[in-house]
Amino acid sequence: MSLKDDVEYVKHELGSDEKLLESAFKLERIYKKYKIAIWGVVILAIVGFGGKSAYGAYERSKLEKANEALTTLRKNPKDSEALAVLKSHNPRLYELFVYSKAVENSDSGKLKELTSSKDARIADIASYHDAVLQSKSGDSIYYRDLSAVEKAYIALKAGKKDEARNSLALVSEDSPVAGIARLLKHYTITADGTKEEKK
Repeated sequence: MSLKDDVEYVKHELGSDEKLLESAFKLERIYKKYKIAIWGVVILAIVGFGGKSAYGAYERSKLEKANEALTTLRKNPKDSEALAVLKSHNPRLYELFVYSKAVENSDSGKLKELTSSKDARIADIASYHDAVLQSKSGDSIYYRDLSAVEKAYIALKAGKKDEARNSLALVSEDSPVAGIARLLKHYTITADGTKEEKK
C-alpha cells in the first residue's frame, strides 16, 4: 500500500468515526431534551406489564378457588362456606350451580330468584323451568321449540286446535322436538283428514 492510499484510508476512517460521533451527539441531545418522556414511557410499560401480570395471577387464583368450591359442592351441596366462596369468586358459576340444584329439587323459590339474574341466559332458563314446575307453558329464547310444543299441547287440551297449529308451526324441522311436534299436528286434524275450521 502506498502512502497516498494510507492517507485516503485514514481520512475515510476518520470521516466514518466523525459521522458516528455526530450521530451519538444527536442522540444525546434528543435524550436530554426528551429524557422525562422517554423514562415515563419506560416506567409506564414496566408498570403496565407488571399490573397485567398481577391481575392475571389474581384472576387465576379466583378461578382456582371457585373450582375448588364447586368440587366441594358436588360432594356436599349443603356446604355453605363453599357456596359463599363460589358466589364471591365466580357469580355466574354460582348461579348455574343454584339453577341446577333448583331444577333437580323442583325448587320454585330459587328459580324465581334466578329470574332476576344479570345474566340473560340464566334468567331466561330459570323463568322457563319455574313455569314448567307450575304446569304452565313458559316463554324462552333458549327453549323456543320446546316452549312452542308445550303451548300447543296445552292448547290441544283446551280444545283450541288453531292455536295449537300456530304454535307447532314455530318448531323448526331440524329441532330435537320436531318429531313430537309432527305427532301433535296429527291431533289438529279432524276425522275426515281436513284441518278443523275456526268456529
